[in-house]
Amino acid sequence: MPVYVYKVIEPDGSDGERFEVIQKMADDPLTVHPENGKPVQRVITSANIAGNWTDHATNQKLSNKNLDRLGFTKYEKAGDGFYEKKAGDGPDLISAD
Repeated sequence: MPVYVYKVIEPDGSDGERFEVIQKMADDPLTVHPENGKPVQRVITSANIAGNWTDHATNQKLSNKNLDRLGFTKYEKAGDGFYEKKAGDGPDLISAD
């Protein structure tokens, strides 16, 4: 079920607290806060769809194990002017000297 974001409408018309509610898509939008009864309005937000470009998928694609499997070499900075090999072939340490 989707998570909807709502905002409380304060008596002076300003935006108040924001909160999330899990609702069915077929449910009518809330008109009042479920706990304090203040009027609310649904906030339009972007959808969060899992797929090929999520943080999790990107981290898996760029993992040391996957890069090594694909034949890439990965170095990470290990100190001032030094880089340590994390995946692939090549020297274990590269120095800027």
